Amino acid sequence: MEKFKRLKNEGNDFVKMGEYEEAVNKYSECMKLNTEECTVYTNRALCYLKLCKYEEAKQDCDHVLQMEDSNIKAFYRRALAYKGLQVRKKNMAGI
Repeated sequence: MEKFKRLKNEGNDFVKMGEYEEAVNKYSECMKLNTEECTVYTNRALCYLKLCKYEEAKQDCDHVLQMEDSNIKAFYRRALAYKGLQVRKKNMAGI
């Protein structure tokens, strides 16, 4: 559990510095240790949104909402992911 907390804190620090790829790696390592902790999924979803990886963000939020069907961050970030996917779809249609 101590390693989990350390990795999560390192991920949070990377987010604060704008190092989203590094943060994704730390949160992914956390998930190998504990798949039930929703905050690492919503945190990773935030990073994916910043990296314009909308499908990945949506998947993380979907996972959280299967565990906690009223998780506000997951709903909000999933909505942002859907918005990003729609914008991408519209841009692709114009090509």
